Amino acid sequence: MTLNYLINHHVKFRSNKTAVVFDDQPYTWKDFAGLCNQLSNALLTAGIKKGDKVATILPNSLELITLYWATTQIGAVVVPLSPLLQAQGVISLVNSSGSRMIFTTQEIQIELAQHLDGLHNIASEDVVIVDKDSEANSYANFIASALRSFPEDAKVSPDDLFNIIYSSGTTGSPKGIEHSHQVRLNYCYCFASSFRMTPESVVLHTGSIVFNGAFVDLMPCFYLGATYILHKAFDAEAMITAVAKFKVTHTVMVPAQIIALLESPNATIENLKSLEMILTIGAPLPLENKQQLIKLLPNRFYELYGLTEGFVTILDKNDAEKKHGSVGSPPTGFKMRIVDDKGEDVPKGEIGEIIGDGPIRMNGYHGRADLTADTIRDGWIYTGDLGYEDEDGFLYLSGRKKDLIVSGGVNVYPSDIEDVISRHESVSEVAVFGVESGKWGEAPVAAVILKKEFLVKEGIQKEVLIDWVNQRVEAKFQRISDLMFHTSFPRNAAGKTLKNELQEIYREYCR
Repeated sequence: MTLNYLINHHVKFRSNKTAVVFDDQPYTWKDFAGLCNQLSNALLTAGIKKGDKVATILPNSLELITLYWATTQIGAVVVPLSPLLQAQGVISLVNSSGSRMIFTTQEIQIELAQHLDGLHNIASEDVVIVDKDSEANSYANFIASALRSFPEDAKVSPDDLFNIIYSSGTTGSPKGIEHSHQVRLNYCYCFASSFRMTPESVVLHTGSIVFNGAFVDLMPCFYLGATYILHKAFDAEAMITAVAKFKVTHTVMVPAQIIALLESPNATIENLKSLEMILTIGAPLPLENKQQLIKLLPNRFYELYGLTEGFVTILDKNDAEKKHGSVGSPPTGFKMRIVDDKGEDVPKGEIGEIIGDGPIRMNGYHGRADLTADTIRDGWIYTGDLGYEDEDGFLYLSGRKKDLIVSGGVNVYPSDIEDVISRHESVSEVAVFGVESGKWGEAPVAAVILKKEFLVKEGIQKEVLIDWVNQRVEAKFQRISDLMFHTSFPRNAAGKTLKNELQEIYREYCR
């Protein structure tokens, strides 16, 4: 089976059921299949064939979700890129992927037009503008004469590529991660069962769908023929309204979104009672916020730790209250080890590098066999993350290897300090990172976002908070040397906090 089978199946057996809702506009499976087929046929007319790469530089939109499924019909490969990228970043990734066509907004197209000579395979007519009010090269014109019937069978096989997803780029240049139709089908099977989805489920996605975390709920939803609601962007109040209106059962959020949700006065059990799952993804959710969410919505909280490269653990709703601080265990079909620098297993409870494998492992990094060999060794994905297992095999994170702070020759794990700081009543979000220290080599520094109600108070002083933290950390080497207040953190498209940028901000602050 390949992904194009799913749309065909649902059109045949549930054609009048709601498939997608965007901008409060519902589309049945018959409607949505028509949109996908029309785009598939337009792509074929434009010369796009099986194996060709099609890049998207779009915010959440009906056209973007249609492109994901239209490409499956003809065996083309979708390359989702963040609309937050600068022009030079776009050019680099479009060239790296070998894309032959771009779908984007008019604003981005205007910027790209100045650099078209730098794009290897793209002419001006290969850039399609999705904005409704655009005229030249508009999406509406692109699909206008295309039929809504299913295109001719492209003979797609399970091993054919479905997408190239570029990594967040928090370390070095982004890498193009390849996923086949089979890998994405394994997403369907794994996550449908892990999150207890059914054909009657209603899935709401409010974050950007250009990063891999979006496929965690997208794939099982489309596999089951459930209803997928897509918002243009995250807004806590709009999300709460949608949950109540559509009786949403499943949603995926990054920690910053969950924190914003919890701060809303409208986040009540009455408004959110239909939810059967709130999954946090992308970064660890502070323990205080986990407990707050579980108290508000008992027996609904899930947490996923994972890599786009193809390894995950899941904290099930039934384990969330008894395994505080854990990010769960590997689902069925996955395996995990904790190893030292020599690749040898460490004892339970001891911190080491997390390595794992499973049925969603990537094909490799696009055009980078060297990097693929460095990440996948002897059949194991080396994550670059640090953690430990408890006696029951549940995983606890200690941070990225690159974020490890070595202070006075002692390993300091930022997550241990972040857990303490997040317990202060004034703290909404926190990130701890290391800075150069003449005395210790490195010293921990905290960046803090205050809760809204504390922004207007004058009593939350830096020195007071530093003292509060340093009295509560478990060891002297965990004491923070300084603290910065922020109104927001720099983040990548996946919502992850960019600690390297916070380090630069701090260095500038100290000059």
